[in-house]
Amino acid sequence: MLILAVRQIIKLIKERKSIKIYRIINLLVTLTLFVLTFYNFNKIPNSIIEKIDWSISYNKRNQIVKDVLSEKLKPNTKMNNGICKLSFDFPIISNGGNDIWIYQNKTEGTKTIKFWISRGFFEAPQTYFIFTNDDETQKQYEELIKVKPEYNWKLEKIGTG
Repeated sequence: MLILAVRQIIKLIKERKSIKIYRIINLLVTLTLFVLTFYNFNKIPNSIIEKIDWSISYNKRNQIVKDVLSEKLKPNTKMNNGICKLSFDFPIISNGGNDIWIYQNKTEGTKTIKFWISRGFFEAPQTYFIFTNDDETQKQYEELIKVKPEYNWKLEKIGTG
């Protein structure tokens, strides 16, 4: 990338008498990509994609949450570990197999539903959109949002049905 940037600068200097707009655009794009290479560029598009995903699929996820609260949807895998496989309708609501994770606090009757953004196998982190009506879970995640807002940015409190 550095070589491309230097090359674009040299061409711009050589053609300074008859600078063409595409040469300036090439230089700006190259320099932008060069800077973003060292600026952890990955966070920017991921953050934008997550926010777009949140907005686009919000109503569909809310309907799924209502179905979980009314017990139309329950964990349905053989391991019975809280995972519910959703049908593969378009658009996919939860990445990594279109599964959601349902945790039910039996003593309080509250539920927490997680929709995967990134399933994260082995040591890779998992990211979720989380809907909950459990006050204790809500407090835990709100604390995470305060401590590390770059990694935790949205928590949705759900009604009781």
